[in-house]
Amino acid sequence: LHMGKTMKEDLTVVVKYIKQLYPPEFNVFSTYAELYHNYFASQAKKNAESHLEDKDIYLLLSWVHNIYPKDMRKDHVLAEELEKVKLGSLLPSSLSKELEKKYLDSEEATIKNSLSKCLDKEIQRWKEDKEPEKLSGHFQSELLAIFVIQSIYSGQKRAKDISTAVGEELSLRLSKELPAFLKSYKDAFEDFKEKSKKHRYYKPILIANINNCWNFRDYTEKNMAEKDDNKASILSTLSDIENSGFDVLLQQLFAQLKPIYKKFTENKWDSSNEIMNEIIKTTSKHISDFRTLKDPFYHAIIEKIHARLVKEYIMRLLKRKVSLKTPTQQQNLAQNISKNAADLEAFCTSNGSQATWLNSALPKLAEIIRLQDLGAIKIEVATLATTYPDIRKRHLEALLYIKANLSRGELKSILGYLADSTASTLPGAPLFSNINVS
Repeated sequence: LHMGKTMKEDLTVVVKYIKQLYPPEFNVFSTYAELYHNYFASQAKKNAESHLEDKDIYLLLSWVHNIYPKDMRKDHVLAEELEKVKLGSLLPSSLSKELEKKYLDSEEATIKNSLSKCLDKEIQRWKEDKEPEKLSGHFQSELLAIFVIQSIYSGQKRAKDISTAVGEELSLRLSKELPAFLKSYKDAFEDFKEKSKKHRYYKPILIANINNCWNFRDYTEKNMAEKDDNKASILSTLSDIENSGFDVLLQQLFAQLKPIYKKFTENKWDSSNEIMNEIIKTTSKHISDFRTLKDPFYHAIIEKIHARLVKEYIMRLLKRKVSLKTPTQQQNLAQNISKNAADLEAFCTSNGSQATWLNSALPKLAEIIRLQDLGAIKIEVATLATTYPDIRKRHLEALLYIKANLSRGELKSILGYLADSTASTLPGAPLFSNINVS
């Protein structure tokens, strides 16, 4: 710093006051500049060849790539004159490259180490079994994501401040660090999930970890190129953590719902409104716990619940437990299904479900049960297949079992129509593909 300041101040005096005292052919500024530069470069080389601490390497590289060429040589008083002199770099290229490698190796190791320590501290916090902090009503462990992202970002920025090339090299090296960290985080999360079920704050800690994923996801979406393979890897790992957490949070609810859904077929759909009310009441008790999830995750878990409620209902319909011979019986069942569908949709929508694609499934099935005209049934089947391209013959066959007044020929005709209408359609929203028909 002293040499730099001295050189800059002295050369400014040469430009302003001394240069004009000599004839132009003396090139007096050039003489001064070269002498100062050579001395500065010899000192820089001497330092570079001695044992340097990491901070010293960073400072020396900053002088070589940044401060010396930009702050000094581009000084508004000196720039024009220095341009004529063509001074070289402060360090020989080979020595500069050697320092850069030392710096990059050290910075990469430091960041790796700090991320590892950060994860260890986070795991330790889970083991303490304390309720996670809340921010705006959401459980979270904000510091984890902030520290990890900040460590990587700060490292990249420091390197970029030396030079664009050094910045790019470190970014390349660190590009694998976030995916690697998140894989370790996922493993630790899975371990906690399996071994700590009896912890008092088990669910709040799961929710905090799901919420943690949001900052990583947001950073990745905003800062990484679409074509970057690491981006896909990061988003995939985050989805695994989120879905793994959702599965545990929903386990108890889905287990409680199963016997309630069985009542539909046991009662031949006679008291379906009361059963649907019981399903809604049971689900409602669990949803309040999920309000501590951040909004995107809350909507995601509500959508999972919505999809499960619809799928379970369809599964009961396709169990071949009810076979109705008269149009009146079929119309009564269709009416019950339509009422259940409306209640289910109202409940899920009022709780924030944005899965509108699910809303027409049950009404369409009800309509197929209600209709008696063969042509009208075929049109409704075609509409159903367009909306839910993953419906297959076996699903429709199980549904049509309810319509006991269809002849074999009519049944075959309707089923053939489904095969024709779905043959060229790729599966869209996965609703029926997850429903097995016995």
